[in-house]
Amino acid sequence: MTTRGVRNQKPGNIDCNPRNDWQGQLGLEVGVAKPRFARFDTPENGIRALGKLLLVYRGKDGMPGVGGPGIDTVRETIGRWAPGNENDTEAYIGAVAKVLGVQPNQVIDVRLSATLRGLVVVIIRPENGGVPYQDAVIDEGVRRALA
Repeated sequence: MTTRGVRNQKPGNIDCNPRNDWQGQLGLEVGVAKPRFARFDTPENGIRALGKLLLVYRGKDGMPGVGGPGIDTVRETIGRWAPGNENDTEAYIGAVAKVLGVQPNQVIDVRLSATLRGLVVVIIRPENGGVPYQDAVIDEGVRRALA
């Protein structure tokens, strides 16, 4: 059985918001009793939306005393992505920082392809119970996000 994220080509489980007109967004997910997440036409566009959202975070207010201006650390990024009312955010932060090879409060630059790709992959894993996408699919989604 495939996960909701894979079925609806939404690897990041992004909430559906009518204000966001993501490329390839088809509306609310299907096949669930209480639809919440956006659905996409291709996994590449779902990954693009995930990447674009992470890039937008950079311009949002970060945590006082953490990193530089804006959301620019793993702690701030994952704290926004996976809030504590729904997730074990501290464990998530630790896992992401370990995979990226940085400290949780160390400044990262999501505008760099390798950093954005690393974040995308490490977010896809818990959201989908693994990374079901070929490298080429992930690379194309990240490329689209940075274009």
